[in-house]
Amino acid sequence: RGPGASGGPARGDLRVAVIGAGMAGILSAIKLREAGLDFVIYEKADRLGGTWRENTYPGIACDVPSHFYSYSFALNPEWTHRFAPGPEIRSYFEDVARRFGVASMIRYGTEMVRCAFEGGRWRLKTSDGSRDEADVVIAATGVLHHPAYPDIEGIDAFAGAAFHSARWDHDVPLAGQRLGVIGTGSSAIQIVTALVDRVGELSLFQRTPQWITPTPNAPFTEEEKAVFRAHPEAMQQIRQEVADRYIAGFSNHLSDMNSPELLLIHEICKTHLESSVKDPVLREKLRPDYRAGCKRLIMSAGFYDAIQRPNAKLVTNPIERIEPMGVRTRDGALHELDVLVLATGFRVDRFMRPMEVRGRGGTDLDTAWRAGPTAYMAISIPDFPNLFMLNGPNGPVGNFSLIDVVEREFAYIMQLVDQLRSGDCREISVSRGAMDRFDAERREAARHTIWASGCKSWYLDGDDLPTAWPWTYDRFRDEMRQPRLDDFDMR
Repeated sequence: RGPGASGGPARGDLRVAVIGAGMAGILSAIKLREAGLDFVIYEKADRLGGTWRENTYPGIACDVPSHFYSYSFALNPEWTHRFAPGPEIRSYFEDVARRFGVASMIRYGTEMVRCAFEGGRWRLKTSDGSRDEADVVIAATGVLHHPAYPDIEGIDAFAGAAFHSARWDHDVPLAGQRLGVIGTGSSAIQIVTALVDRVGELSLFQRTPQWITPTPNAPFTEEEKAVFRAHPEAMQQIRQEVADRYIAGFSNHLSDMNSPELLLIHEICKTHLESSVKDPVLREKLRPDYRAGCKRLIMSAGFYDAIQRPNAKLVTNPIERIEPMGVRTRDGALHELDVLVLATGFRVDRFMRPMEVRGRGGTDLDTAWRAGPTAYMAISIPDFPNLFMLNGPNGPVGNFSLIDVVEREFAYIMQLVDQLRSGDCREISVSRGAMDRFDAERREAARHTIWASGCKSWYLDGDDLPTAWPWTYDRFRDEMRQPRLDDFDMR
């Protein structure tokens, strides 16, 4: 390439390190290869797949329709259901990585422990003690992979099998067993629905009830799949229709808690509860006292039926402690169990951590994020040049297709990388002023979102303020089309 517009030498030798081989890391590798850049992917586990590798519990499935939760350039005619089960999604990512020739670029079993920007480059250190250097680091580390364990007395005292839902022990027999599940998020709802007919007794320990939308998961017929194989445009049409429906009917309205569309969704969830649960006492135990959408909406056509089975029990008395024989609640009752599952979610504030990350002048990421993780457009952090995040803090989360989110974020990042390749600069990161302005605008907008309407959720920070993208999804798409280079510190 010729000289950059600023007169600096063009750089065709940029080296990129991608951290993580989940959905976002695989996308990064494919696009970096298309761009002709030298890159490597570091993956701490022994196989790719990210959250779909970590979570293998019974009943796991995506809550975004399959054709929308697919790379736009690698649509899949073989999805078996409208909402794909977890093993199929993991296999899909494995197949895409093979077909696009990036699987061989992954260094498995190599956890990144330190990234330090020194002398104009990122100096990297991995768990096996090896070292590397890169001009650009792309953190595709994901969010849902550090399990959150509840602070309950005696959690290690249980005499039976006990494990987190993201660390499922498939060697533990379940048939006829007394199963306890702590938590009522998406994982717990899927587990209960999948296992209630396999176990002898099932106790679901609920702290907070959830709003549930009635979402059937119909299979694709062989005839439909044959059409998809012969006419890929049919899949593209479905993908676009689903995207339009999700964005116009839901995502664009999360920024306004008083939106009529959100009020309608609340009524749909309310009607689903009232028409599905016969016992009035159980129905009221399952009724949330907050607005639908304040927490991540749960999609299930079978949970209310499952929790009404004769062998199922909803426990709403707070947990006092865990004992060798089971769970003791504050009313004094001991709920005897053989197997205990902690479906208690993830530490969603970790992002790149516990990896040590040091930016310009030794700036420490933990110090920069002392008040909580923040990133400009969910991508860049002041004083951490040439470091870009995918699905970083303050981005769209919840009932979105994160594949669609990441494709747009990566296209944005590549425009920043092009500033480096052209020789216009050697270092690029958001300026402190732009970061402060973005964060102030984000915090003000967050107060009006549905997530701020009166519930506790993992979307909230220490000040009970939502951390997610607080504007419409249309605005996110507009912002991702082209960086505002005036907001960046380019050196």
